[in-house]
Amino acid sequence: MTNRIRNRRINNKKIDMTSYLRHVQKEREEQTKFFRILTIMTIVFVAVLVSIFIFADNENFLEKNFGENSVITKVFQKLTKGNAKKEKADFSLPFGLRRQNILFLGVDASGNPKDLWSGTRTDTILLVNIDPRTKSINAISIPRDSKVYLPHGKGVNKINAAHALGGLDMTIETIEDTFGVHIDKYIMVHDQAVEEIVNAMDGIDIYVEKPMRYHDYSGNLHIDLSKGEHHLNGREAVGYLRFRHDALGDIGRTQRQQWFMRGLLDSLKSPKTITKIPEIISVAKKYVKTDMSLYEMSQYAALAKHIDMNKIEIATLPGTPNQKGYISYWILDPAQTQATINRLIYREHAKFDETVPFTGSVMYSNDKKADADRIIEELKAINVDVKCQGHVNRTHSQFIAHSNKVTNEYYNWLNKKAPSTEGFQFVYDPLNLYCTDTDFTIVLTGKK
Repeated sequence: MTNRIRNRRINNKKIDMTSYLRHVQKEREEQTKFFRILTIMTIVFVAVLVSIFIFADNENFLEKNFGENSVITKVFQKLTKGNAKKEKADFSLPFGLRRQNILFLGVDASGNPKDLWSGTRTDTILLVNIDPRTKSINAISIPRDSKVYLPHGKGVNKINAAHALGGLDMTIETIEDTFGVHIDKYIMVHDQAVEEIVNAMDGIDIYVEKPMRYHDYSGNLHIDLSKGEHHLNGREAVGYLRFRHDALGDIGRTQRQQWFMRGLLDSLKSPKTITKIPEIISVAKKYVKTDMSLYEMSQYAALAKHIDMNKIEIATLPGTPNQKGYISYWILDPAQTQATINRLIYREHAKFDETVPFTGSVMYSNDKKADADRIIEELKAINVDVKCQGHVNRTHSQFIAHSNKVTNEYYNWLNKKAPSTEGFQFVYDPLNLYCTDTDFTIVLTGKK
C-alpha cells in the first residue's frame, strides 16, 4: 500500500469521525426528538388486550364497542368462553409452556411521514421474559447509551444506533450477540403514539417527583411541571417522559418510565378508559409494528390477565456513565450485567430456604419514620438482620433485591410474615448503593 493511499484512508476516517461528532453535537443541541417511551407503549399495547379480557365477560361490551361481527369480537368471545366455571385461565399459548423473550423497542421520529421506521434510533429498549408455566414476567431495561460492538463491521457505538444503521435485524443481532439471549418476538412503537394514546385515555394520573422545567423553542418542547400529583394530558406526559436534565440523566428517565407504567395500569382498570379502546387500537394500528399475529397477542393478553402486576421483577442493566468528547456512554459492568441476564432471563437464582439468614436495610423519607420503624420491628421479629437504616431522598417506594437468594418467592413469604413490606415494586439491582453486604433494601417513601 502506498503512502498516498494510506494517507487518503486516514484522512477519510478523520472526516467520517468529524462528521459523526458534528451530528451528535447537533442532535444534542436541537433536542427535537423524543426520548422514546417503549415501556409505556408496551404496557398500553398489552394492557389494552388484558382490559378487553376483563370486560369481555359482559356479553354487550364487545359487540357495543367493536361490532357484532368484528374480528376482535369473535376472537375474544371465543377465548373467554372456554371454561363455564371460570376456575382457571383459558388460554393456549402459540409457543406452549416454554419461556419467551419479547423485545420491545421505542423509536424516534424518522422525519419521513411516508416511512415512520427507517433510519430511526431505538431510544428505549426493553427485554421481557415471559414464563407461562409460573405465570410470571421479568423485564430488563437496556440503557440506550450502552456502549457495544455492532456487527458487520460497524464498530463501537451506542446500542440505540443499531436500528438506524442496520434496521431491526441489526438491532436484534446486536442484543443477541452482546447478551447471549435469543429474541422470539418483537414489538416496535413509534414515539408519536404516546401523546395520542394518553389523550385518547383522557389523561393519566402521575406523581411528579421533582419540579421539571425545560424549554426548547426550536424543538417545540416545553416542560413545566411542579412536584406533586398531576393529571397529565398527552403533551404533558411526553414532557414528563422526555425530561432528563437531572443528575441521573437517561437512567432517571428509565426510572420514570417504570413509574409511568404503574400509573398507566391503574388508569386501564377504569371502565371509562375501557370505552376508549377502539380509539387506542386505531392509534396502535398506525404507530405499532410487530411480528405477532392478532391471535398471538390475544394469547399473551390471556396470560397477562392472570399475572399479579405487583410481582413483576424488573432491572436496569448496571453500569457507569462515561463521557468521550461530545459522546456520552453507559459502560456496562460485565459481571453484574451477566448476573442480571442470568437471573431475569435464564431464571437462575437460589432456591428459597426460610432457614437461611437474611440481612436487609430500610431507607425512608422524612415523613415515613413511623412506618419504617414498624417495618424494622417486623423484620427483626422474623430474624432478619437490619444492618442499616436512615434517610433517603427518593420519591417512590421499592423492594430492591441485591442477592441472588432474594427471590419473588422469598418476597411473597416476607409479605405474609411482615405485612408492612407488601405492595412495593420488586427490583433487582446487584449494585448495593445503600448498605454494603445486605441481601435487600426497602426504600419507603411517599409513593408505591
